[in-house]
Formats: sequence, structure tokens, C-alpha cells
Amino acid sequence: MRFRLVFIVFLSILLFYSTAHTNNQEQDTPNAIQTNNENSPKIVLIIIDSLMDKPLKKAIQENKAPALDFFLNHGRYHNNLVSSYPTMSVSIDSSLITGTYPDKHKIPGLVWYDENEQRIINYGNGFFEMMKIGISQFTEDSLYQFNNVDLSSNVETIHEVLDKSGKETASINSIIYRGNYEHILKIPKVLAKTTTLPEQYKTFGPKILSLGAFIRQDEKNSHLFNRLGLNDAFATQELKYLLEQNILPEFTIMYLPANDHFVHRKGPETIEGIEKLDKQLQEILNVFPNWNNALDNMVWIIIGDSPQSLVKKNKKEALIDLREILSNYNILKLDELVRNNDELVITANERMAYIYKISKDCSMHDIASRLQTDERIAWVAWKENDMIQVESGDQKGALQFKPKGDFKDIYNQNWYIKGNSSILDLTIKTKNQLKYGDYPDGLARLYGALHSQKGDFLIVDAKPGYEFIGESSPEHTGGGAHGSMHKNDSLAPIIVTGTNKSIDDLRIVDLKKWILDFLE
Repeated sequence: MRFRLVFIVFLSILLFYSTAHTNNQEQDTPNAIQTNNENSPKIVLIIIDSLMDKPLKKAIQENKAPALDFFLNHGRYHNNLVSSYPTMSVSIDSSLITGTYPDKHKIPGLVWYDENEQRIINYGNGFFEMMKIGISQFTEDSLYQFNNVDLSSNVETIHEVLDKSGKETASINSIIYRGNYEHILKIPKVLAKTTTLPEQYKTFGPKILSLGAFIRQDEKNSHLFNRLGLNDAFATQELKYLLEQNILPEFTIMYLPANDHFVHRKGPETIEGIEKLDKQLQEILNVFPNWNNALDNMVWIIIGDSPQSLVKKNKKEALIDLREILSNYNILKLDELVRNNDELVITANERMAYIYKISKDCSMHDIASRLQTDERIAWVAWKENDMIQVESGDQKGALQFKPKGDFKDIYNQNWYIKGNSSILDLTIKTKNQLKYGDYPDGLARLYGALHSQKGDFLIVDAKPGYEFIGESSPEHTGGGAHGSMHKNDSLAPIIVTGTNKSIDDLRIVDLKKWILDFLE
């Protein structure tokens, strides 16, 4: 019983990365106030999982978020920072630190199928999926392979670039942290002795790396019991330590995960998570003689990674079981090796999913046609020759597109477009200008996801209110979920204080360049 208890607790602890409401607005730029005249302020980027505009404003109005209110009142605020796609934390954060979409950084989502290894990669999507895939493989993927193997070596992280220019950086509790310095992640002894896990993993990160009980800067940091330190209190203590010891580097990323768990359970309207995380931010501000001193020669960037959409309460209505829709195909089971008669692999990432065709006898068009019969699915997309094909059961025809053409969007990206553009809610204005509607930066984000990996596969995206499930996927009926490309899952808030330098484009993928331009 003791072994089983420790085993289950460890599994649940490691599932800290779940995954990851505003009207679409025209692009604008956050020109924050200037609080200090020094040329080289230090930058702290705080990522708050599933932070959303409406509950943030509600918490502030009810005086339950004084720290966030302070930052907002001393900076500029925008509620339409475009996330990456899929809107799952691992893909988003990979885009953040590499400045690229998944076609370049090669992290397709929280769950995906590796054609080369012929197995499902799962970075932490639900207890039962972890059990079936296996704790050893999951631990290897999340603690080592993610940063050191899967994240493409053809892209540079912000930590790697700044290190080359002589700038020191830090990462606190962000699972995506690759840098130039070798570190040892130590498995707590009680877990190493009661499981088959090794005692340590070698990894590469920034000069200063904190990741819960696996590696920390403050040896007196006692916030290790909740999710092995992968929690807001641990991260807060680590940042306080860097500030108090006067060793804060030029650039620091800190990740706060707890709000995500509240939103998944209680839905997008809850402010409970914001109220709790704000107390952690208050602790950070209290390190300074007064809160205003936190603005001296400091740039604070506070962002949400992606919002969540409300999932309907009725399970039968809300949950789209892809196994049922594709029941005439042989679908690979999570705990089995690929067999000769297997035809499809399903990896559900909450409100989006990848469907892989692993048999040459299957037709992409037939699979897409079956998926379009479910009215809860917004659209289906796949690669066809050098084009991307997008179809919807709600609309006639198809949309085809690829980069480089006569149409230009607000991000100065050029596209060739053919067919029914309304499937992705695109409006073509005068002089071939494209305007995005329900799917912000939809062409680039969908292109990125469809070129994120090898193999023949389709993407399905759910309408608001619905969520995909596979064999053992987690479900969030009555709560919140993300993953889709819809604006409900894609537009996050951003607060910037301490600089008047504008961000050219309000996209998470553009923050790396803005920070590098600022520091270099």
C-alpha cells in the first residue's frame, strides 16, 4: 500500500502542466509607461496559466487582486495577446521562448504521436493516460526529452541567445527552459527508492534554474510538498530569494500554474485562483521598501498563456468521443505497440485533436468526411500537396491556403488563398488585406501546427462549449478547457510596466524579439 500511495502521489504531482473571452479587436501595441531613465533595466516575465481578462478585471474591481491592480495602474494593459496553437501550455511556452510557431520549434502539443518512435508522446495530460503510457516513459519525456530532444535544435531559446551576448537569465518553474548550462535534476530520495526512476537527470538550462524539488536556488525553500514544489508558493520564494540576495539576472521567467487548476474545475468565471496568486505577487512586491520601488529599473511583463472556454455540463452533449465517430477504423490503444492492422492514432488536446493516418489504405478525405458529420466540430484541416485544406460540416466547399501570395494580414504575412475563406472567418478587405475574426492569426497558427511533425494527420477543432476525448483523456464538463484556435481560447491579457518601448505585434510569438531588442 505504501508503494502504491507514493506511486499515485508522484503521478498526480507530475501532472502539473494541464494543458494551458474577449471580443476580437484590431491590432494595437502596449506602450507602457517609463519609470526609470536607466538604459538596462532587468526584466521579469511572469506567466500566469489561464489568466483571463474578465475574471482579472472582476478580481480587481472586488479589491481581491491589489498586486495585479498595482501593476496594471503603473503600466499598459491589453486583453488581446494572441496565443500559439494548439493553445496548450507546452506549445505556447515553446513559442514564447523560441519566438516561433510549432512548425519551427517542433512541440506539437501536450499529446502527440511520434512517427519515428511509433509511440504517443504525453507531457502530462491526465492521470489515466499517464498510467497507460507508463510512469517511466512519462518522466523521461517531461524531465529530459522535452527540452533536450524534442525541442528543435534548429531554433534558439531566449536563454541561449542572451547568454551569447553576455546576459544572464533565470527560469523558475517553467517546464520549457533550455539553455547553455548543464544542470542536474535530482529525484527526491523517497521517490527514487520506491519507483524505478533514476536518482537524477542531466539537463541544459539557463545559468539560474529552479524546478521545484528537482532543483532550487534557495535551499531553505520549504514549499516542496504541494506538487513537489511545482506550485506558486515555491516559485514566489525563489524569485524573492534572487531579489533579496541581489542576484536577479538581466532576464527572468517565472511560471505560476495554480490558476489553471481552478479554472479547469470551476470554469472561466472563477476568480479564486487569481485571488490566491495575487497574494504571491504581493509577497514579491513586499520585498521592496515600498511597492513603487519595484518599478525602479525593472520591467515587469505579466501575461496569461491562453484563456479557457466553458465546457457544457452535460457530458453526452459536451464531450466529442473521436473513437465513436471513427469507430470503423482500427485505433491504436495507449498501452499497446503499433500493430499491422492499426489505422489511426488519436491524441486529444482538450478542444483540439490530432488524428494520425498510419495505414496507407486509409483516405484523408474519408476520415475528414466522417468527422464533419459531428456538428460540434468547427472544422477539419490537413496537408494536401503543398496546400492546407480546411473543411467544415457547416459550410460548403473548402478553404485552401499556403504562405507567399497576394493577400497580406495585419502581421505583414503574405498568403495564397483559394476557396471559402469564411470557414476560418477570414474577411478580405480592399487591396487584398486580410482581417481575422474568430481565429486570430489563424493562417500562421494552423500552418504551424500542421507542419509541427512528420506523418499524415488531420487537425480537428471544436466549437465553443465542447471538448474532445480519446481513450483516457481528461474531461472538464461544467468547467473550463482550452486547446482550440478559437478566440475564446486564444486572446490573453498582458501587462507591461517600466518601459515605453512598444511591441510591434501583440502575439506571444513576438515577445522574444521584443525582449531581445530591449536587452541587446
